[in-house]
Amino acid sequence: MSTRWYPIFQRGSPQLRVFLPNFWLKLVKPTQSQPPNVVQFACSMEMTKYDVKNYLENIYKIPIVDVRTRIALGRTKKAYPKSYIIKEDDIKYAYVTMPKDVTFTFPNIFPSDVKKEREDEQNKSIKDTKDNFKKYLDKNKERPGLPGWFSI
Repeated sequence: MSTRWYPIFQRGSPQLRVFLPNFWLKLVKPTQSQPPNVVQFACSMEMTKYDVKNYLENIYKIPIVDVRTRIALGRTKKAYPKSYIIKEDDIKYAYVTMPKDVTFTFPNIFPSDVKKEREDEQNKSIKDTKDNFKKYLDKNKERPGLPGWFSI
């Protein structure tokens, strides 16, 4: 099932083959709420539920109870200049159930306190800009008709 070409093994020569999995899994945030012991992955279309189970158990040492898969059909849309139809790729999802005592929470990459700090910085910079513009207007209030660049 491999698409890679390896040098032919000859007795006495060093082993040049490195076996890497041909499959991939991507952790996906579920659109609907799941129990804490269920994790959703987007996976390769060629993977079966047994491949997913073996992949997670052998590589990541995760205890697995059950694996269910589904194929989500890609959107079909019409391209307007020539009005031909485009279909996006299908995606295979694997729902992995772990034992009841194991819980998984999706990692929060952008915590709310970091968001709050960024918003505070942005609000402060906006306030500074408004204050500077107000000072500029106040400085040129007594000289109507003169351009702003014409100052001492």
